[in-house]
Amino acid sequence: MGTVHDILEAGGKEAALRADIERAVVEAAALYMADESAGIGFLYSGWCQAALPHRRLPDEDPWQISSGGVALSVEPGRKPSPSGEWGWVGVPYGSRARLIMLYLQSEALRTGSRDVMLGRSLRDWLGRMGISSGGKSQKDVREQAERIARCRFTFHVTTGSRVGLVNQNVMDTAMFVPAEDPAQGSLFVEVARLSEVFFDQLRKHPVPVEEAAVRSISNNSMALDLYAWLAYRLHALEKSTPVSWAALKGQFGAGCSRMNNFKPTFIANLKLALAVYRHAKVEMDDRGLTLHPSRPPVPPRAPAAASKVPTRQAQRALL
Repeated sequence: MGTVHDILEAGGKEAALRADIERAVVEAAALYMADESAGIGFLYSGWCQAALPHRRLPDEDPWQISSGGVALSVEPGRKPSPSGEWGWVGVPYGSRARLIMLYLQSEALRTGSRDVMLGRSLRDWLGRMGISSGGKSQKDVREQAERIARCRFTFHVTTGSRVGLVNQNVMDTAMFVPAEDPAQGSLFVEVARLSEVFFDQLRKHPVPVEEAAVRSISNNSMALDLYAWLAYRLHALEKSTPVSWAALKGQFGAGCSRMNNFKPTFIANLKLALAVYRHAKVEMDDRGLTLHPSRPPVPPRAPAAASKVPTRQAQRALL
């Protein structure tokens, strides 16, 4: 994907469009390259291999997905209605859920604490990610935060002959407060405490990502998943590694019944992910993808030092 970045540097967006590169890819790459902020986020490595659904499921339905040695199951939560009956809340989904999960994990590592403030802090961070804090967007964020707070996650991890099973809530506790605008919903998760198990796994297996990259594709849940997956996989490879279309569909195409429906969507989102990960070396052919060892999107450094990086130029100087 180096071509679009080289063309943008040499001739700008108009030159890239004249080169017959899709407008969405040009816009994402240009936005990323123009962003000089140095923000770094973190994800638990399990989320880079097995992600949440892209679209809403029936509220009572669980979510299961398997990728290589990682399998994820998400059980929907319940909450009581005013009449006292317990109803399903549903599994979190889409780009907003992914951004909230990224915020929770990044903030916990930044502060070294399981206690994470949401509320205005989350809204301010989402604003930096290009997500407005009003109207439908605010209602969507509130809904996804509650779904995350109430559901239960199980990661089943296989390494060689060893199998690990982690049953966990992302949050041990959450404080719900009245919404500022009652018309947009009744409650918002204001304060959350990450579960000890989840926080421990996050500290042991963090994957750093650039906030500038996330911001540039923040409305595309599959592109976010692909960026996180590449950030996790590419720098750890010792040699070029093929990944079949069947494996890619199993990991990223849940809900797509036909391969010919999956491929165009996957390819479009892969191009977006590569537009914000300049050093990613990925080839595509009729058999699938070939992943090549690549520089990580963020230079290796301790999570606590992430907030001290002054500029994107300083990050590039370490590569």
